[in-house]
Amino acid sequence: MSEAHTRADPDALQRARSDLRSRTRTFGRHYAEMVVAMFAGMVLLGIPAGWALRLAGTSTAQLTDDAPAAMLLGMAVTMTVPMVAWMRHRGHGWRLGAEMAASMVLPTFAAIGLLGAGVMTDVGTLVAVEHVAMLLGMLAAMLLRLDEYTQPHAHGHADPAVAAA
Repeated sequence: MSEAHTRADPDALQRARSDLRSRTRTFGRHYAEMVVAMFAGMVLLGIPAGWALRLAGTSTAQLTDDAPAAMLLGMAVTMTVPMVAWMRHRGHGWRLGAEMAASMVLPTFAAIGLLGAGVMTDVGTLVAVEHVAMLLGMLAAMLLRLDEYTQPHAHGHADPAVAAA
């Protein structure tokens, strides 16, 4: 906004600041909701996954020790599925869900690569690095689509073509 325009309309700067605050809050709320969905999924889907492992004669702890790559991949799935489901519930299209899923799965593949190459073998550290990379990946995906993530949520996107995509 030009300085001359601000002098001509003293409320314009205030409206612009208010809009920026509103868009920033909306962006933060989108991010927080996806993080909550991600961790809730890890817990809620992790419980039946643990039961299934016990039925198969193993456990999460044993999987972590014997097949950490499978554990990392399983964790990524239990976090990604509910996050994308929440995004769909909030009116985001499939394309955005796929981008957000990639922001979760790509760090997992990188963590598995580090493990396989012997670069990082401590599974606890690897999980922490993977999670930080996921959170940063989610943030990057959102920053690439500011117009989408700074708008209020809607059950059904305002543009049906975007929701279908």
